Amino acid sequence: MNPLQFQNYHQIVVLTGAGVSAASGLPTFRGPSGGLAQELLPVSDGRRVRELLPQMWQVYGRLRAGSIVAHPNAAHFALAKWQQVWQDKAQITLVTQNVDGLHTRAESEGVIEIHGSLLRSRCLNPTCPNATPFEDLAVPDEVPLCSICGDALRPDITLFNEPLPLEGLHHVKRALRFCDLFLAIGTSGTVAPSSEFVRSAFDAGARTIFINLTPLEIASPYFGETILGRAEELLPTLLGVS
Repeated sequence: MNPLQFQNYHQIVVLTGAGVSAASGLPTFRGPSGGLAQELLPVSDGRRVRELLPQMWQVYGRLRAGSIVAHPNAAHFALAKWQQVWQDKAQITLVTQNVDGLHTRAESEGVIEIHGSLLRSRCLNPTCPNATPFEDLAVPDEVPLCSICGDALRPDITLFNEPLPLEGLHHVKRALRFCDLFLAIGTSGTVAPSSEFVRSAFDAGARTIFINLTPLEIASPYFGETILGRAEELLPTLLGVS
């Protein structure tokens, strides 16, 4: 397999999903083996956060513990190195649906975590200073309380029926407006609004490539190319950093 040629691209947007972290031992939300969907959906309704907090912390606390001990794999390192190689030649916007923090630990810069992070918490009291997300590596046995105001803490995850972070989403939309290359890596391509990013890139005239272990469940007219395989095996060669 030959590396992709990037010399003529200046505004690149990369969207990554759980398939990028699979080789680090982290489960995917959807996938051939079933994924986490059935376990997460009942505890991830953003309209019922206080009610669901005990169950939410049971599930997300366990996932936090797994993320803390996980290590970036060859896919994360390839993307980070690729960004470093091309940082003076192209603007690369790295957007991830993942909440494990592994892109940052692989030393990618400016990662936009549109679904939040398992490695942060925030207070439910909107007037509390801790309502701003803060790093938190504790794995509680019960609902943790804020050290400032005593209200409950929640994982800093974007739940279903909650909006994506506005600042991050604005940055992505701005990059997509001028995008000339769009890569979707290790994602099922089915979760909105991330699933709509490729259409924005397509409308901007970008080359669009889908890279995943399995094909799209429903074929998209907006992806011009599909490359199948494991991200950790494909990316070092495709990005020319092997």
